[in-house]
Amino acid sequence: MLLERIYDEDLAQAGYLIGCQAKGEALVVDARRDISQYLDLAAAHDMTITAVTETHIHADYLSGTRELAAATGAQTYVSGEGGADWQYEFDATRLHDGDEITLGNITVKAVHTPGHTPEHLSFLITDGAFADEPGYMLTGDFVFSGDVGRPDLLDEAAGGVDTRFDGAKQIFAALKEFVTLPDHVQVFPGHGSGSACGKALGALPSTSVGYESRFAWWAGYVADDDEEGFVSELLDGQPDAHAYFGRMKRQNKQGPALLGPINTPAELSTTEVAEGIAADELVVVDTRPADSVHGGTVAGSLNIPGPDKAATYGAWAYDPERESRPLVLLAATAEEAAAMRDHLVRVGIDTVAGFITDFDGLPMITPEIVDASRLGTLDDALLLDVRNKTEHAEGHIPGSEQLSAGRVLWNLDRLPTDRLIVTYCQTGTRNSVAASALRRAGYRVAELDGSYAGWAARQTAAA
Repeated sequence: MLLERIYDEDLAQAGYLIGCQAKGEALVVDARRDISQYLDLAAAHDMTITAVTETHIHADYLSGTRELAAATGAQTYVSGEGGADWQYEFDATRLHDGDEITLGNITVKAVHTPGHTPEHLSFLITDGAFADEPGYMLTGDFVFSGDVGRPDLLDEAAGGVDTRFDGAKQIFAALKEFVTLPDHVQVFPGHGSGSACGKALGALPSTSVGYESRFAWWAGYVADDDEEGFVSELLDGQPDAHAYFGRMKRQNKQGPALLGPINTPAELSTTEVAEGIAADELVVVDTRPADSVHGGTVAGSLNIPGPDKAATYGAWAYDPERESRPLVLLAATAEEAAAMRDHLVRVGIDTVAGFITDFDGLPMITPEIVDASRLGTLDDALLLDVRNKTEHAEGHIPGSEQLSAGRVLWNLDRLPTDRLIVTYCQTGTRNSVAASALRRAGYRVAELDGSYAGWAARQTAAA
């Protein structure tokens, strides 16, 4: 049996390829939309992808299940659990608790593990050529290394009302079943450290039933049958859910639009880009780090540092349901532009028109920066903390209001249009992304030099 983990550092997301080497067939679980890595991996092992599936209707990225099936002719499987409100709206074979997918000697058994979402499935894998019982489990957003999936995303990002309590109880019940599995079963989760799908995810790529049942924070609650204590701790201190999660939920349920073969982005002349800016027909993306942007950037541009975190930051700064203008990326090469484009399509931003290698001849601005020493003189300004609410609670600049960078564009009604907004994050990157999006939306924004870390250092030095 072949089991390969395909990990996206940008979104801290893991997909898997499971293959029967004897039969040359493979199943892909939780694919992203840029599918070349799965195709290349299957080809390298002389395998054909014959089946694709996913653990649940994802919120943090746009699923590549349909994309991969269209490219390979593979059979598509999705969950049929969760009730009428949680059924996928595209054609696929429905999996219910206990159903199996067979790849030669390999059996992949669906296990309904609701709570993070009502329809959530995990997959128990038995390598029949080696054993007669499961040895592996793909847990999606059910069990992580050191944590479990958060049950509040339906409330935070999908319009639910108090669904978190039932979800937490469902996770508790599923964990009571999980701990009855043999200790040796290896666990491969759908996310790692940095994902917003939990609050304490570990960085280890895999774990085991025995290890989690003994050492995870939730283990004592399950052992003591303390549902109330578990629910309270699970729901306490969850980070902000990014606003784009709601769009991902809707599109993944409906079935993401198919991309088909994707060409390498074309290099555009600055003349045609300047004309596009003047006609308000293009959006330039400044992909440089914040310090470089502060030295001067294109008027009306978005700061989406890339390519390594382009999906994360892009989904905060650009909403394709509100903004239809194509994107022009700053990139040194076509390959660099293609890498960033691939990250963007993972969150449904499909409008990259091309790239430029410099800003010569384009209309430029210098973003407004405020030194911490001036904060006391800006009595009428709104001081906006764009970090997570958990970070704000741990310490913030007095008088600041909190609205995380991943929610700013969706809460413009909370922001003043007639006075200055001074923004800060921890060190400046998230701040620069959010500030660029607000400037493009017509707000006057100044970024706090050094952000919170700089302000805190100043306070320490003055003490």
